[in-house]
Amino acid sequence: MIRTLNGAFVKVVGGARPKLLKVIASRQLHSTFDVAVVGGGIVGLATARELIQRHPSLSFVLLEKEKELASHQSGHNSGVIHSGIYYTPGSLKARLCVRGATLAYEYCEKKRIPYKKCGKLIVAVEQEEIPRLKALYERGMKNNVRDLSIVDAKGIREREPYCRGIMALDSPYTGIVDWRMVALRYGTDFEEAGGTVLTKYEVSDISMVKESPAGSADGMKYPIAIRDKKDNEVRCRYVLTCGGLYSDRLSQISGCSPEPRIVPFRGDYLVLKPEKHYLVKGNIYPVPDPRFPFLGVHFTPRMDGSVWLGPNAVLAFKREGYSVYDFNAQDFADALSFRGLQKLILRNVTYGVGEMYRGVFIGAQIKILQKYIPELSLSDVLRGPSGVRAQALDCDGNLVDDFVFDGGVGDVGSRVLHVRNAPSPAATSSLAIAEMIADEVESRFTL
Repeated sequence: MIRTLNGAFVKVVGGARPKLLKVIASRQLHSTFDVAVVGGGIVGLATARELIQRHPSLSFVLLEKEKELASHQSGHNSGVIHSGIYYTPGSLKARLCVRGATLAYEYCEKKRIPYKKCGKLIVAVEQEEIPRLKALYERGMKNNVRDLSIVDAKGIREREPYCRGIMALDSPYTGIVDWRMVALRYGTDFEEAGGTVLTKYEVSDISMVKESPAGSADGMKYPIAIRDKKDNEVRCRYVLTCGGLYSDRLSQISGCSPEPRIVPFRGDYLVLKPEKHYLVKGNIYPVPDPRFPFLGVHFTPRMDGSVWLGPNAVLAFKREGYSVYDFNAQDFADALSFRGLQKLILRNVTYGVGEMYRGVFIGAQIKILQKYIPELSLSDVLRGPSGVRAQALDCDGNLVDDFVFDGGVGDVGSRVLHVRNAPSPAATSSLAIAEMIADEVESRFTL
């Protein structure tokens, strides 16, 4: 179900066609568009693309604070195309993931983006995990996940010769892709359709204007002003924000509630040394433990031929803090002062301490991974990259596991739609999410 707070929405693109993904450094004050989309991650790009394709006569601009698109979550994820096993049958997440995976494969084929259907095994290594594994199978079948089956120990070895387990869920439809490459292709589609992309545009204010730009004959056709931290201004009729790690702060600009709050969790990966790549053919995942908030460490092959192991999940001290040394005082204070995070920590003290310990001492993480591939040793791995997940939390410390839309208060709230939360697996579901958001737009506004 979609949670809608105060909602309103956006209009979209037309105009001159710029060069593909060209950085527009010089901005005219009072540039006008029908719709502005804030956020150049995979959800913002997919939605901008969907809207401009539906409404090619309108003018669209996409605003991104970084110098490049898809610089954060969209470019720092595991690269998995999920099949939809984990999610509650009938839920929006389940439907969007299953449809999103199908659309993703079709899109990659059409655009000739490399991908691999390398499959996934969810492996039970203890007898107590088997009931949970069978429940996952039933859930996946209800979600219409393709080609799902349960295999025994022999079946595990046939698919992953170095993996050991007593039973596994086999999902051959699961794949891998470079999601940043996909996101950038969405951006190219958007520009080819006539959309404008402005990078290095960090939005600091969204407000109603009281008068037309000097010399303008448009009157109050473009009543929303979006200003950045350099005092540049874009005017538009409607605004859609897909801010990822900053979605809550963008929402508060137009008077929205501070909750749900975005809390950043960093995930640190290990990387398998090249001479040990033969140990892993496809994705190998643990059976998730419902007592804990995250999925657990796993083996993930990458499109570049590398193999990632992990990640752990620890509180990041900065919203875009990919290193343990990255620190931002405001981000850190906002997170620790939030009662929702305090409650989550208190409920998961042992788990949290274990995650931090395994992040520091690699050997502790290797012991967990050896349950699945006994031949793995500490000398086989190196420290790898990290990603930061924008986890939405409510005031009771619950992970917000659904989509949240908001608009704000006053006149500006009737012209703004904030995507407050687009939960994982947002990359896999991106094209399906874009359809949903575009439908929401069209249900609220006459485009």
